Amino acid sequence: MLDVRGLTIGWGEVPLIRNITFRVNRGEVFGILGGSGSGKSTLLRFLIGLEPVKTGEIDVAGNGPPNLDDGLPPYGVMFQSGALFGSMNVVENVALPLEEWTDLPPDAIRAIARAKLRIVGLEAAAEKSPAELSGGMRKRAAIARALALEPSLVFLDEPSSGLDPITSAELDELILTLSRALGLTVVVVTHQLDSIFRIADRVLMLDRPSRSVIAIGDPRALRDSDDPRVRDFFNPDAVAERIAREH
Repeated sequence: MLDVRGLTIGWGEVPLIRNITFRVNRGEVFGILGGSGSGKSTLLRFLIGLEPVKTGEIDVAGNGPPNLDDGLPPYGVMFQSGALFGSMNVVENVALPLEEWTDLPPDAIRAIARAKLRIVGLEAAAEKSPAELSGGMRKRAAIARALALEPSLVFLDEPSSGLDPITSAELDELILTLSRALGLTVVVVTHQLDSIFRIADRVLMLDRPSRSVIAIGDPRALRDSDDPRVRDFFNPDAVAERIAREH
């Protein structure tokens, strides 16, 4: 569903991460991890076509590089914090991609938007404004909007960020349910280890100091990595105990 080869990301002539190569298989939940400033969100911008590729290749769902000017995109995106439009109610937010990319009549668009809200458990909130929703509900509404065009691939940017542990776990369960029930391939950008251990089949880890990918694999296996940078990232409690002993 996603094939990235030799990609270099960054701004202007300054590379952030060099030579990124990985594949995301159909139907899997794939996590993109790394510390603050490692390039997670920047990589996402390249993957969804918001930044032009200068070095390397990206193939999305067999359609070549992402191109937002070339018809209906083969993927949906949930942006960080939900990015809902405050001037629209919830169902209008979900309907927006259908209005932009299809010629369906208004009644059909509204029916589809309500169906997507039903899938994420938000049909009762259809007429509310985003300001009336909790953080978790806004994330669910944003996922419904990402599903509006029936994509086979969905990108989620920090879906659990800012949520309490219970709401975060409920959202993780929703992501897993959608992936399995709809056959979705999901790429999740996050730094939330609890969520990654719950939902990810494989992960990719970016490292800012080395400007490289330093790990790809099952997150549960990476806890025992031979690379101390990877092992420490996946075992923060052990790192905290070690620092406490040293001081």
